[in-house]
This record gives sequence, C-alpha cells and structure tokens, in this order.
Amino acid sequence: MATLAPHQPAETAPSHWQEGNPSEDALAHIPGEGGWPIVGNTFKMLADPHGQTRRMVEKYGRVYKNRAFGGWNVALIGAEANEMLLMNRDKIFSSEQGWGPILDKLFPRGLMLLDFDHHRADRRALSIAFKPGPMRHYADALNRGIAKRVEEWGGDGSGAQLLFYPSIKELTLDLAADSFIGIPWGPEADRINTAFVDMVQASVAPVRKPLPFTQMKRGVDGRAYLVDYFTRETHRRRAEGGGQDMFSQFATAEYDDGSLMPVDEVVDHMNFLMMAAHDTITSSATSLLWLLAKHPEWQDRLRDEIAAVTGGSDASGRPRDLEYDDLGKLDLTEMAFKEALRFVPPVPSMPRRALKSFEYGGYRIPAGAHVGINIHYTHHDEEHWEDPYTFDPMRFTPEQVKARHKYAWVPFGGGAHMCLGLHFAYMQVKILLAQMLPRYRIELAAGDPEWQAWPIPKPKDGLKLKLTAI
Repeated sequence: MATLAPHQPAETAPSHWQEGNPSEDALAHIPGEGGWPIVGNTFKMLADPHGQTRRMVEKYGRVYKNRAFGGWNVALIGAEANEMLLMNRDKIFSSEQGWGPILDKLFPRGLMLLDFDHHRADRRALSIAFKPGPMRHYADALNRGIAKRVEEWGGDGSGAQLLFYPSIKELTLDLAADSFIGIPWGPEADRINTAFVDMVQASVAPVRKPLPFTQMKRGVDGRAYLVDYFTRETHRRRAEGGGQDMFSQFATAEYDDGSLMPVDEVVDHMNFLMMAAHDTITSSATSLLWLLAKHPEWQDRLRDEIAAVTGGSDASGRPRDLEYDDLGKLDLTEMAFKEALRFVPPVPSMPRRALKSFEYGGYRIPAGAHVGINIHYTHHDEEHWEDPYTFDPMRFTPEQVKARHKYAWVPFGGGAHMCLGLHFAYMQVKILLAQMLPRYRIELAAGDPEWQAWPIPKPKDGLKLKLTAI
C-alpha cells in the first residue's frame, strides 16, 4: 500500500486532528512531491498503492513526503523504520492521533487508538480474554461452527464452486456472535452483524459526515445500535456473572487495583475488537487459501501434518476437531500462514503522528507530522526476502527467522501495540484448515484474481474456488 492509511480530507476532518500540523516550509527539506492541486497524489495511491510506493522509494529514497487525502504524510520505509515507530521507546509517536482521523467517528477509544499509560492499563485488563481458559472455549466454538459451514460449502462433493471471500466473511461474523458475544446464530446475531458491517464500510467511506442516505449515516446508526446493545449487555453480565465468551470477559475485566473498567470503555473496546478481528482474519484467511490453491504441493504437506496431529477422520468419515492443546503442533501450517501474512499483509500500512520532532534517515521530522510505515513494502523488500514474490513457507523456519531483521515481518504490528488477538487469529485459521484440507482438494475456479490493495486487501472477484471431495 502507499505510505499511510488515508486521512480525511482537510475540509471535513475534525479540527482537533489538524491542530499543530507542520507547515509546508517545515517539511520543505524532506524530498517528495505534492501531486496535483487540491487532490495531491490521492488518485495515484488509489489506482496502484504498491506501485506508487515503489516509485516514490526509487525516486526519493526511504524517507519521503507525499500529499494525499487532504494532507502531507512522511513515509518511513524499511525494517529499521518499523522498529523505531512500533517500539516507540522515546514515546514520540501517537497511535491515537495517527488512526483517529480514520476511525474516531465509529471506533473511538479502541485499544489501537489509545496511547501510553491508558493503553497499557486497558491492555492488561483486557488480556484476561486471551488466557488459556477462554481460549479453550473459543476453540470449541470455532471447531463446531467451522465444521458445520465447511461441510455445507462442499455441496455433493463433486466439485462445488465457492466465492470464498464473502463466504469466509459471513462465517467469521457468525463465529464472532458465538465465541465473541456468546449468542446463538439467528436474528439477533444478524442484526448485530448488519450494524457492524455498516460501521466497517463507513470507516472508509468518501463522505465523512453522517448525511442522510450516506454510508457514514448507516455507520453512525449502526454504532448507536451496538453501543445500546453492548451497554445493556455489560450491565446484565456483570449482575449475573460472566461467561467464557470474549464479551463476558471484557465486561468483567478489572484493572490492577481491582476496579472494573467503565462500561462505556468496555463497549468501545468490544466494537473495536470485532472490527479488528473480523476484517483482518477474513483477508488473511482468503490470501492463505488463494496461495494454497495455487500451490497444491503445500496443500498436500499441510493435509498430512493435520492428519498426523488430529488422527485423521472419525468413524463417520468426518475430520476430527483440532484440539486446543494441539494448536502448537502444526508447525508447517503456521509457517504457511505466516508466509501468507507476509505476501498479503491484512494491514498494509500503519499511521502515527509525531508528538515531538525526531531525526531519521538524515532528516529532521517536525512535531505534528503525520508519519507512517509501509508493511507491504517491507514484506517484499529484497534486502530481507530473496525472491519476495514467490510463495515459500520455509522462510519461517527457526533458523531463517533468527537470521532476519526482527521487524522485517510485522503483520501484527509490534511493541506495546502488538495485536492482542494474534493467537486467536492463528487458532481460527488453523482450525479452518484442519476442517477444510482433509475434506477437499482446493483449486482456483476462475484463474488468478486481481486484488484490491486498499484499505484491507481482498480479491476483486471474491476468489472463486473449486472444492472437490477427497
């Protein structure tokens, strides 16, 4: 993707995100280009974000400025830049002020939009939802839900065709109702899913005000519905005692001093978690199935590994569930998933805002500058990856990982803002493969798809797969 996730146009962005932006004179010493009047390089970035980034790096180097989506951004490219920004040792970079212009109307105060002490306290409180007890519960729910849907996908087994992206998107939402919220699939879950999808789509809508009949209005209405629902449910679950689902864990989360998290913050964290988990898992599962369909030899290797770990099929001929305690035994499966995350990172770039001036790459970046790293570029940087456009899970053997820069692969971010749910993502994708690969041989049904690179990658044709029973 281009250097940063986009910011709202200057004429519609909230004023508090514009205060303190450096002047053009303050950025004059940094190489780069402003593009056309008013729109800058916006259309170039939308048309071919990865190509635009490559052109800018080739022309200006690994620190450059770019004007698009209503303002100037300073790109910091490479593994060293990733480490500086993500580790944030000197507390220079604000995640809240980087992501805020994009997400603040719909997903305010999500964990990714908090900084420093507030972020640390909430992260520690919410981490209870990812302890072994709740994770075992999620594993049971995932096995149950995924097995049922995957069996339906195959039809009569003679070679059913499936649009995988919308299918896994729908499944992921339904699984969220079960393991995240603890409610059965049905009308209530459908209403929650509709509100949630409206919010996600509104977060990248071009019209940034909730005018009648706009996507932003549907998103704001969806948020109002979910705020009301989660507020009522938080009070109920605190009164009745929480369950093992993720929302119940959040509702009863405590700070170090034993106090409960404020209800409105529980609600905001739940809204954000559903967005972050749903869209990124949908994208990464799709990229993995796409790559496995193109590389049947890897399907065979993973199928054999899964059978060795689970014990193969049960007496009825159905694949056995992948138990929670066996998740760590699927080494090749995890390596293949990591390679898919390298190949198509679900968050291609990551924005921040500089709270104070700093130096990098021979340039002084002024306070207030919107800056960011480009994960997709680093994941394809020949400095760290030989033949980077070839699918090769063996890049992730322990020896290869140890020899490589630690921040050359950052699909889950890093530092204090490392994705809290990364182990849940691994678990969901491993269970998906453990249910799919023993059942089907997977092939591309309509050739190699073109991918939409922004804002979260997805195949433009939905990824047409052919599933043939084994």
